[in-house]
Amino acid sequence: MPDLRIQLAVEADGPAIAAVLHDAFIDYKPLYTPGGFDATALNSEQVKERISEGPVWIVLRDNQTVATGAAVQKEAGLYIRGMAVAPEARGQKIGELLLGEAEKFASANGIKRLFLSTTPFLARAIRLYEKGGFRRIDEGASDLFGTPLFTMEKILNDAD
Repeated sequence: MPDLRIQLAVEADGPAIAAVLHDAFIDYKPLYTPGGFDATALNSEQVKERISEGPVWIVLRDNQTVATGAAVQKEAGLYIRGMAVAPEARGQKIGELLLGEAEKFASANGIKRLFLSTTPFLARAIRLYEKGGFRRIDEGASDLFGTPLFTMEKILNDAD
């Protein structure tokens, strides 16, 4: 069993996070518009900026960054963004671990709603979100630089 650890990212993690984002989404690049892909597979400078905006987590497997997830607090709740698992690390419930960390953060900060945007072609991610209690809603952005999007949300109960 590999050694998995989740922790908050620091600026020095920017290049590793950018590499995970790129590797996780490169197979889907033809389905994105160029602007949509660039806004999804951030470069290290963009990652560093994101770290300053809210929590960014990394998952280390045997001390190598294999996944990332980020969130930013908004008036409507905690917006989960930039979630990615490197292809070689898929199937190990790492996505569930990241969603759980975002939910713990929300609960600790009195936030009752999680929401995210995804593209209709990321079927594996959509299944993960649905399994985690997210439901598609008819609000939010409908595209990311021309790439189709939809929004999903999860309402947290005090018992969660």
